[in-house]
Amino acid sequence: MIAYLKGLYTELSPTAVTVECAGVGYAVSISLTTYSALMGQREGRLLITEIIREDAHLLYGFATSAEQELFRHLMSVSGVGPNTARIILSSYPPMELNSIITLGQIEPLKSIKGIGLKTAQRILVDLRGKLPPMDELPADEARPSGAPASARSRQQPLDTATPSEAISALKMLGFPEAAAQKVVRQLIASDPTISVEELIKQSLRLL
Repeated sequence: MIAYLKGLYTELSPTAVTVECAGVGYAVSISLTTYSALMGQREGRLLITEIIREDAHLLYGFATSAEQELFRHLMSVSGVGPNTARIILSSYPPMELNSIITLGQIEPLKSIKGIGLKTAQRILVDLRGKLPPMDELPADEARPSGAPASARSRQQPLDTATPSEAISALKMLGFPEAAAQKVVRQLIASDPTISVEELIKQSLRLL
């Protein structure tokens, strides 16, 4: 079982990173939260959760143990698979998601694509009381390093690659290309300086 990978980040997108270790490149699926933490880094250590199936050997990576723990808890809920868990973790940062579940707030969960009323209720019932308070974790465990996406989005104009990168990421998460294109265009029209992380995060709540 792989506990973590330490090496070079040779490729990075909002949904995946390739980590090169001893000449071997590992394709690892990630959330937007981890993507934000890895931006600007050339190498480092990524925590890994393996999911082994008959037809696939999947690796999911996390910048913090707090996010990894939330992923594992979400996966324990009936009806929540790894991709749905990743979408949830891309929609809310670990501290906010922990708070949503701890306080039993069903509306924020229902607003996530693919999470209906019954699934949201199962998440709250199954996980309430099982999550450790985020204030008991060191700051770097609860929140990845780096400037918030909203701060970056106000500091620089929209990159020409941002729309296509966001649409590609949404397709990887299972959304139809036409719907992704429509939402991305609407968000860019309302905020031309939006960052790719914020663009995807807002798209997840509108699709």
